[in-house]
Amino acid sequence: MKKSLSVILSVGLASGMVLAGCAKEEAKPAPAGDAPKGGEPVTVTLAGWGSTPEEQDLLKQTIQEFESKHPNVKVKYEVIADQYMDVIKTRLIGGEGPDVFYLDAFEAPALIEKGVIEPLDGYVKPEFDVADFEEPLLNAFKVGGKTYGFPKDSSTLAMFYNKKHFEEAGIAKPPATWEELQEAAKKLTKTEGGKTVRFGFGVAPELARQMFMAQAFGGKVSDDKGNAAFASPEALKGLQLVVDLHNKDKSSGEPKEVGAGWGGEMFGQGKASIVFEGNWAIPFLNNNYKDLQYATAELPTVNGKKGTMAFTVAYVMNKASKKKEASWELISYLTGKEGMKTWTSKGFALPTRKSVAKELGYDKDPLRGALVAGSAYATPWQAGPTLPTVMNNFNNQFLDAFLGKSSLEEAMKKAQDTANKEIAAGK
Repeated sequence: MKKSLSVILSVGLASGMVLAGCAKEEAKPAPAGDAPKGGEPVTVTLAGWGSTPEEQDLLKQTIQEFESKHPNVKVKYEVIADQYMDVIKTRLIGGEGPDVFYLDAFEAPALIEKGVIEPLDGYVKPEFDVADFEEPLLNAFKVGGKTYGFPKDSSTLAMFYNKKHFEEAGIAKPPATWEELQEAAKKLTKTEGGKTVRFGFGVAPELARQMFMAQAFGGKVSDDKGNAAFASPEALKGLQLVVDLHNKDKSSGEPKEVGAGWGGEMFGQGKASIVFEGNWAIPFLNNNYKDLQYATAELPTVNGKKGTMAFTVAYVMNKASKKKEASWELISYLTGKEGMKTWTSKGFALPTRKSVAKELGYDKDPLRGALVAGSAYATPWQAGPTLPTVMNNFNNQFLDAFLGKSSLEEAMKKAQDTANKEIAAGK
């Protein structure tokens, strides 16, 4: 999932790209016959990006289990290690795309808009149990009432907090509201010789982590037409809370301010007492900071409402695939209860199905329970085809506001205007 987030944040979608030769009309499910019951099995190509050796082994195990239960289908799995989306788009243009492939929620709307992803609703049978998926995660791959992918795994953000720091500061329990977070961050911040050596709250000043804050008071990141809309008074009200912790209270900081690369490292080094991170932080902390005493909780409410972000990836089918029946067999297994149980069994990734999370005990897990709980109300990291442009401009200016180099209102207005000019130019 850490790899997934890295891909989300680093890969930009070329908004003007045209996928030549791809039909726009909805395809009907392929007739039976592409996966013969006798003779040579059908080979389905599956593409994904790289991950840890442990995760690769789990996926291979899941695929082997699928093949043993579906002897009519063989899976040819390929890891695309670099520039994943660029490679996928190039292959789709050339008519050489894989039958099934990973698709990030961040990238999904633009690729769906190009008409190259097969709608899956016509393949689904009742026993697949679509209602078992967490609704926000499933909705991330729906457009116009049609489902273009089923999420294979996910992570929300939870509040990671240092138990030793809390005890030293006399804080009995994790903050449940933003106001409580504000007070706790002040108590937890530590200075030496006029220099802050530990922030109460470590912040990632980027849209992927702050979208739910922009929405907390009714704001939007983009409007129905895809234009940036994060400079509205409602959006600014939520974002201002984040900025004020840094510039007014002096109780929060970003990782670079203390020489760390990201929030998990900042937290592990003891340079932040609280961070908002995802499931990927748990193995990182357990492997690299074995003496760290920490716990997790759901994010504090803002404006009386629960909120968090959700990062998810789906298996999708190439609309041009000539092996659609066999491809659906694979997708339905990998995202079904049995396949998902194997894939998420070691906690590297979290299930998107409620029943699997419960069966594996993640809903009651001391560290992962808060992450699972957030899936029911999370904001998926997605906001239509123009999100890459919206994100780039937001990130460029929000950091300046966070660091006190400009006012939030000025920064967001500048970012919004620039984003919308770029969006208009790309139409």
